[in-house]
Amino acid sequence: MTCFLRSVIAALLICSATATLADAPEIITVSAERSGMGWRIDVTIRHNDTGWDHYADGWEILDANGKRLGLRKLMHPHVDEQPFTRSLRSVMVPDGTEVIYIRARCSTDGWHGDQVAVPLSH
Repeated sequence: MTCFLRSVIAALLICSATATLADAPEIITVSAERSGMGWRIDVTIRHNDTGWDHYADGWEILDANGKRLGLRKLMHPHVDEQPFTRSLRSVMVPDGTEVIYIRARCSTDGWHGDQVAVPLSH
């Protein structure tokens, strides 16, 4: 394999990895506030939405064991609204839970593995 060909392959791999990382939805901030018997969770996300073909389409709330406590579907792209904040109300969090975890999803790549830990103040 020539040096030129190796360089081209390496450049393509780097660009591919960078593009994949850039497309992951980024959780900017999360707030959790007790509201009646449940919790109100506000999540701010940044994602390079391009339109209906590729956009941040949801986020979920998990407990420490990975059990889903809530799901917020995002029904449309936010091309011109970045970052954006959406809420989920009346989230039932088991008594004694001290931390919840938030992770985001995009329409083409699925769930992003990085979770944001959110301590709860009772």
